[in-house]
Amino acid sequence: MNASLDSLRALLSHHVPADEREREDLERMRRFAEELEQPFSRAQPRAHFTGSAVVVDPAGARVVLLLHGKLKRWLQPGGHAEEADAGRMEDSALREAREETGCRVVLHPRAPRPLDVDVHTIPARKDEAEHQHLDVRYLVVAENPEALVHDPNESTGAQWLTWDEALARVGEDAPLRRLLEKARAVARAQ
Repeated sequence: MNASLDSLRALLSHHVPADEREREDLERMRRFAEELEQPFSRAQPRAHFTGSAVVVDPAGARVVLLLHGKLKRWLQPGGHAEEADAGRMEDSALREAREETGCRVVLHPRAPRPLDVDVHTIPARKDEAEHQHLDVRYLVVAENPEALVHDPNESTGAQWLTWDEALARVGEDAPLRRLLEKARAVARAQ
């Protein structure tokens, strides 16, 4: 048995969803973890696992959102799992957060791991068919928030926002709102 796949299955088996949508997504992710030949490879045409992170400042008062270059939406940092991550989704999320914000990040000490899961459709582009991202989401702390920059290959901007500003920026995106609400509850708890 593949150790990285075993690790993914264990991670998904312990996650407790917050609502019906997350429960349905979690079940889909569990099925994909069983069905996909290479669940961490973006070469999978139907779906593949991704890792993302809600990045907060040390006080838990502000959160980073990125204006995604291709999707033209404000989102949390995140992206594709890589072979070096060896199926450890938290490593994918941490790597992506570092690359996309320029900050040193660590897992939030009180947050569930993962904090949230979400399945979302990536629209077709000229070089890629429509497919599903099976996103495993974490809460991380930027140890050096003043270092915030954006990766121009991924986004057209990165900003520290208050929780209310972030929620206003993401609008009616229910899974992203759920993620931010979960993150705010943990980050603000003393």
